[in-house]
Amino acid sequence: MKKSILSIVAVVAFSGTVFSQIPNNSFETWAAVGSYSNPASWDQLNGMTTSMGIYTATKGIGGAIGGGSSYLKLISKTTGTMGVVPGVAVSGVIDMATFKPKSGFPFTSQPAKLTGSWQYMASGADAGFIAVYLTKWNMSMMKRDTIAKAMQPLVGMAMSWLTFNINLTYMSSVMPDSALIVLSASGFTPVANSYLYVDNLLFSGSVTGINPIENVISNVSVFPNPTTENVSIEINVQQIAIIKFQLIDFLGKLVKDLNVGEVQGKYSTSINTNGLAKGIYFLKIIANDAVETKKIIIQ
Repeated sequence: MKKSILSIVAVVAFSGTVFSQIPNNSFETWAAVGSYSNPASWDQLNGMTTSMGIYTATKGIGGAIGGGSSYLKLISKTTGTMGVVPGVAVSGVIDMATFKPKSGFPFTSQPAKLTGSWQYMASGADAGFIAVYLTKWNMSMMKRDTIAKAMQPLVGMAMSWLTFNINLTYMSSVMPDSALIVLSASGFTPVANSYLYVDNLLFSGSVTGINPIENVISNVSVFPNPTTENVSIEINVQQIAIIKFQLIDFLGKLVKDLNVGEVQGKYSTSINTNGLAKGIYFLKIIANDAVETKKIIIQ
């Protein structure tokens, strides 16, 4: 299977708070589909491989954690015509044309980490992963903003159940409206027989100390707007921060990238827009991990 499974994807302190909003988090609920079953609320590739009698996401029975009766087994397998199909599950819907998630599940909290239990073993040079994305729909730009994310590669092996903790990194203090979890037994190039077993997923802890953009920079001025040849930027950096500017077109392509480095106090610069196609662009002002976006019109 030549599509990369990684295409499925694109400082915190803890409290005792526990979130249980992950659908079918212990994989106790399964839906029968003909001669096989799928984990409820989790999309996978079984529908694509069933004609060959091959299933990469199956129900594990016996030895489940926390008194449950089942868990999720993900195993990358060789098929006759598609090569190696990765064992992968997504907490939402996978677009079978692009192998990218189409959606996650509604979620409106700010947890500090994802916890759970796993067993895993990579075959050959394979390396699976668990990824988490918390996002928020941006009405002004008609796109999803990433609020927090985490990517945990699977290294070594765990032949019996072990507890894992994956810390989330927050880019914004905005409350998310959606969550997406990707569980994958394989990485860029799937290798047959790599496996990942998962049970008892939970979001836990409450993030504190998020440093929103308004605590880092103020008095943001972008002019002229609309513009033709140059856009000037003026900001006041209230504490030492690494500043970057990115100009992105309406399709999400990065067209200008300016890495400034450490700044404190008043700062001004300009970006040459001469030669860029007319239309709507988005200027991302990045201060450490905080981001503010301004809409720019080039005439």
